[in-house]
Amino acid sequence: MSTLADKTCIPCKGGVPPLDAGAVAFLMDQLGGGWEAVGDRKLRNEYAFKNFADALAFVVRVGAMAEEQGHHPDIYLAWGKVRIEVWTHKIDGLTESDFVFAAKCDALFRS
Repeated sequence: MSTLADKTCIPCKGGVPPLDAGAVAFLMDQLGGGWEAVGDRKLRNEYAFKNFADALAFVVRVGAMAEEQGHHPDIYLAWGKVRIEVWTHKIDGLTESDFVFAAKCDALFRS
């Protein structure tokens, strides 16, 4: 069985319902700690860094991955921290791809 981080984000063209609370809870269990499901509509995590340069380098890596996956988060950069928020804008809710993206962010953080 592949992990979420091994999967590829699938672009949403709209017209599909967002994940329900049960599906969100199931996928949350597969993510590493730190992620929260905000109102079951958005995923959010904050990463801590030693300094601004390390935080910025992480943002660059996440941005490159976002372009590769065709799935784009909101990214907030500050000295020593980065907050990532991800959801599927076309349906104003969560899909499996949002969880895939979150897992890929965690993998980048650990690398």
